Order: sequence, then structure tokens, then C-alpha cells
Amino acid sequence: MVEQLSPALARRIALAAQGFGRPRPAVVGTRQLNALIDRLNLLQIDSVNVFERSHYLPAFARLGAYDRTLLDRLTFDARGPHTEYWAHEAAFVRKDDWPLFRWRMRAYRERYGTGNAWFAANESTLQWLRAELADKGPLAASEIEHDANRRSGPWWGWSEVKRALERMFLFGEVAIAGRTRFQRRYGLVDDVLPASVLDRTVDDDDAIRELLRRSAVAHGIGTARDLADYYRLKGPAVQHALQQLEDAGELIPVQVRGWEGPGGRQLKAWLHRDARKPRLIDAAALLSPFDPVVWFRDRALRMFGFHYRIEIYTPAPQRVYGYYSLPILLDDELVGRIDLKSDRQAGVLRVQSAWTESGHGGPIAERLAPLLAQTAAWQGLGEVRVADGARGDLAPVLAAEL
Repeated sequence: MVEQLSPALARRIALAAQGFGRPRPAVVGTRQLNALIDRLNLLQIDSVNVFERSHYLPAFARLGAYDRTLLDRLTFDARGPHTEYWAHEAAFVRKDDWPLFRWRMRAYRERYGTGNAWFAANESTLQWLRAELADKGPLAASEIEHDANRRSGPWWGWSEVKRALERMFLFGEVAIAGRTRFQRRYGLVDDVLPASVLDRTVDDDDAIRELLRRSAVAHGIGTARDLADYYRLKGPAVQHALQQLEDAGELIPVQVRGWEGPGGRQLKAWLHRDARKPRLIDAAALLSPFDPVVWFRDRALRMFGFHYRIEIYTPAPQRVYGYYSLPILLDDELVGRIDLKSDRQAGVLRVQSAWTESGHGGPIAERLAPLLAQTAAWQGLGEVRVADGARGDLAPVLAAEL
């Protein structure tokens, strides 16, 4: 008989799998950061810096304050253990994991490579870039001198050189040799990754099964769509791999009350056999919009009752919650959201809006205020201020608490 789980237990299982509810270390060093990345398997990258770039936030949410230069050494330094690829979206992954994505690189080559109109029109640029990288080694796009290296359109418009480098990155022809001032450095894959990685082959089916297994470990519990989304997997290979993991006893079929699909149909879910089932989760954290807890919006809604959409690309007058609102995690619930800005010139962490989720009361502001003070200190800012005219029902309560 399939085990029935409560929604609250499912939340606790998921958060425990993500590293929440554990005592925070007295000092966060390289060992703790490496262990966290190994638990999550990837860190999604985003360039928005109004508060803090996204890949720094999961570690702060789970471990507390740490020296960001330590994470930079692991992710930005070409000699470090990590590189980048399109794992979920653009993400830091271990160099050793490169062979698990060869099937995706091949799919990109089939879609955008030989025979594609853009590829045909830019073949000479691609050939020139291969020679340039072979001669000079890894380079940022801005360091490459070429007539086609001019931005088109507004500030975010890519030059043809940048587009070519990104295509070569998708194909696995170049790899990312760290970053300088947050700019990717592109190098021929043989110059970036060790032979032990490049010489290792993984069958497509084995790679997809391994990625789903890692997703199940990182999620603890989830539906087929939850587990597939972690690495953006699609197609019949997903169901086949899930069945194999279930047959092997690694995934255990379960049902969660209230997890229903169209027409009220009970959704099939799986529990990883090593997942913890904590009786409680003690946590207070601000989550990145690209944290694995919330990045699949359907899962966030089903698991936490949290309808979440980032509003960066929404015109300001139409925004409901703010430019870069962060979910507020208290224990095993998402109780609100807060829009923050690091005003580095003034030395102030500004609260631009703060909202309580419907149905959540209790001492949210009392627990949020010290968390914001810790956040400001981690950012090197002297104080926290709720902006005049800050929107949201939580803003005045938080201002009074601060």
C-alpha cells in the first residue's frame, strides 16, 4: 500500500533535503561551502545585483554569513572545482559533472549547429574564434578584438562574437574558465577541463537517470515534474528513468494529501529512500528567486501555497510585490515576501516593500528584524531602513520592530 504523507511532513522533508533545519556552523569555510554545493548539485546564476547576485544567496540562507570571496574561489577561479553549464538554467556545476550533459550539448548542436541559418551566416566568425582561443587561451568576450564584436540594440544587446561564444558554449566546444568582474571567460574545452573529465563517457540513459537521482536527493520528495525540472529534463526518458529508480528501491512511491492535478486527480510522488523526515524545521531565511526551494513555481504553489512570480520584467506601475521580492522562510512555511535593495553608497539595506502571505500571522516581524540585521552586516551595510512609502502590510510592522 502506498504511504500517505501530510503536506506539512512533505514540506519538512523537502526543506531538510535542501539543507535547512541543521545547526549553522560557527565558521563557514571552503569545506562547508563545498558540502552545500554538493548537496544542491548546482547554483543558478543571475546577474541582477540590486540586492545581491543570486548564486550567493542559497549559502547565506542555509549557512549564515560567510566570506563571498571563498565562494568566488570555488566558482570564478579557473583552477577551482566548478565550471558553468545549462544545468537548470545557467548554473555553476562541478567540472566532474560535465559528461552528464553531453546529450544536451549534442541536442543544442542539432538544433543550432550545421544547417541552422545563423550558423551558416557566422561560420567564418566561429572559425576565427576557434583560432583566437587556441592562440591566446581563455578570453572574456570584451577582450576579443573583432569587427563583429559590437553590441546591437540596447545595453543588453549581444555582439555577434558574444552570440558565437554562447553557441559554442551550448555545444560543449568551449567551456567557462571562471569569471572576471562577473564576465565569463571562454576557453576551448581542452584548455579548461581535465582529460579525466573529457575522456569519460556516460550513456544518455545513464546520464538522465543519474540527474534524476540527484534531483530526488536534493528535493527529498517530489512529483515527476518536480524531479524533472531540477535539470530541465523532458520526454519519455524521464518516466523510464523514474521507473528504473523505483524498481531499484531508490525512489519510494508515496502520496501527499492535497497534491492533486487536473480534475482533482491524486498526483503520484516519490520519496528518496535516504530522505530525512524531521518532526520540525527551525529556519529563518530569505530565499533567492532562483533558489531550488521556489524556482519551480508550480511546486512552490502546491507545497507552500505560495504563488510566486518575479517582477523584474514587469513595468514598475504594474508590479504588485516589487522588483526583486524574496520569499521569507520561517520554519517550514513561506510566510511573506520582501523587496530589498543594498544601497552601498549610503551603507543602508533598504526595505522597499514587505508583505505577509494570506493566512500567516504570528511574530513574523520579530523574527525578520534580526535576520535583516544579519543580512545587512553580511552585505557590509550599517543599518536596515524601511523606505518611506514602502508598500505591503508587513512594512509598517517591520518598521516599528526595527
